[in-house]
Amino acid sequence: MTTVVRLENVRKEYGDTTALAGVSLEIRAGEAVAVMGPSGCGKSTLLNMIAGLDRPTSGSVWVQDQDLGRLNETKLALFRRHRIGMIFQFFNLLDDLPALDNVALAAQLTGSRVATARQRAMELLDELGIADRRNIYPAALSGGERQRVAVARALMNRPGLLLADEPTGALDSRSGEQVMDLLLDLNQIGQTLLIVTHDERLATRCASRVVELADGRVTNERALERA
Repeated sequence: MTTVVRLENVRKEYGDTTALAGVSLEIRAGEAVAVMGPSGCGKSTLLNMIAGLDRPTSGSVWVQDQDLGRLNETKLALFRRHRIGMIFQFFNLLDDLPALDNVALAAQLTGSRVATARQRAMELLDELGIADRRNIYPAALSGGERQRVAVARALMNRPGLLLADEPTGALDSRSGEQVMDLLLDLNQIGQTLLIVTHDERLATRCASRVVELADGRVTNERALERA
């Protein structure tokens, strides 16, 4: 099975603070991996390394056969746009664009024609059950609807890897359950997922493997049996 993510002895230091202390990790195509641990353990730093949003102090990060350390900032940005989808706890939608345009913009930034991008965005919103909300601005959407728009945006460019940072953290329990179901469905059709979460329910529901961090180190890995 193809390796999608490979970290080799990754360290990240911010002055006197060590955020990651030699993390090695592999994620294979089609896996759903949850990274868990207490606040300050290095989860977000790990996610930022894999997304190419930050660079390690030492060690290497490979994503989809690309050594991110060999890319300059411009090439990293292009790599993210084409190859990685990202879902955030607080959605990061543009308030002045309706749902459809929030989604379509991800493809337009990679050079897609407006009409093509809007068609693809409409298809995704339809698949996610919120096509009827396409012309609604984020402020008028529920938390669950906003997260579905964010998921659609993350899937626009058919990424090989989908990263989710506390995707249910800002949602009520009902909306959180809907997003869990959505992530599980995506993984079951082959989407590779890395989910950073405090939520044991989310990990148990959606992940096939849990990686536990503490003090910037991997302290445990365990496989999960999903129903």
